[in-house]
Amino acid sequence: MDEMAYRYLLQLRNQQSTQTYMKLIGWCSINGENAHYGTPTNPCAPGRVPGGSSSGSAVAVAANLVDFSLGTDTGGSVRVPAAYCGIFGLRPSHGLVSTDNVIPMAQMFDTVGWFARDLSTLSRVAKVLLPVSDDSVKQPTQVTIPADCFQILGSLDDCTYQILNASVAKKFGSQAVDNKNLGDFISDNVPSIRKFIADFSEGELPSVPALSVISHVMRCLQRSQFKANHAEWVNTVKPNLGPGLRERVWEAIASGDNEPLEDFQAIRAEFKSALAALLKDHGILAIPSVPGPPPKVGMEAAPLENFRARAFSLLSIAGLSGFCQVSIPLGTRNGVPVSVSLMARHDADHFLLNVAQELYETLVQEATKAWAS
Repeated sequence: MDEMAYRYLLQLRNQQSTQTYMKLIGWCSINGENAHYGTPTNPCAPGRVPGGSSSGSAVAVAANLVDFSLGTDTGGSVRVPAAYCGIFGLRPSHGLVSTDNVIPMAQMFDTVGWFARDLSTLSRVAKVLLPVSDDSVKQPTQVTIPADCFQILGSLDDCTYQILNASVAKKFGSQAVDNKNLGDFISDNVPSIRKFIADFSEGELPSVPALSVISHVMRCLQRSQFKANHAEWVNTVKPNLGPGLRERVWEAIASGDNEPLEDFQAIRAEFKSALAALLKDHGILAIPSVPGPPPKVGMEAAPLENFRARAFSLLSIAGLSGFCQVSIPLGTRNGVPVSVSLMARHDADHFLLNVAQELYETLVQEATKAWAS
């Protein structure tokens, strides 16, 4: 990152504002396809979507046009394009980076994150935009690598589950690895979720019912806030939205007042508390960033919707809890990027990046070894 960029970040911090904006419908578009201006080309995998909604920001970094870029992440709009474009992306703890002058989508979940090609730059941006921290811990007390989250991938051909387990054991010791199923943990520790589990137990596989409920809760709360923020504008202007986006925006606007929002708020509070108890001060949760390779541009609606549903069951973990998450590229395999994610408790962003820096070289080594065999 050059000195001019660094001074720009300092200026942003001093203004207590990112001076950026959030696309009104960013939460709907994790693909990054644009029916009006064309879809940005994914430099890492041409012919496949770049991820969205912060697609331009991610593409600019992946194409080596800039050292870093800002993006917004409500439902996954930094983590997804980072994974699809083979770069690093951080969704910070909710509320830690100012969203002043950002057009809100759903304030309960809106964050401002950033992209970089290397962890050094990603961390340097963090030192400017995040509150100062004296947390220098680099070794986690425990790394939870839940097997059920990797079943959401459908195929384990990318070996990310094995790569993570081998890397953590090699770097921090086998005693640091915990493979408990996250779905079971949520079911046991988030009591308000139990009345909804049955409705999601017969869904299309692969899925984790508890995570499907978490995803549903987050999206319903998002829709409620989106409607409160933008229904009047959408109904008055009737914007010309692209396919897919149009249906989801109008679905949000048309949603009634019969959703059990009080139950969903209870689930949100219980989920955040349970996840905090799992990770404690210096624990890490390691999961897939996305449920597979980036879809091809123009992919048919039915398989794309299934992919999207599986993606949100992973993305909603940090979304509903407000915890920080970093997407880490492992390289490309069979012409497509492969990534994993690390998560830490709220306000442990510097610790999360410390662990990522400690683990990254080992992750790449283990990925190279696994893919060679």
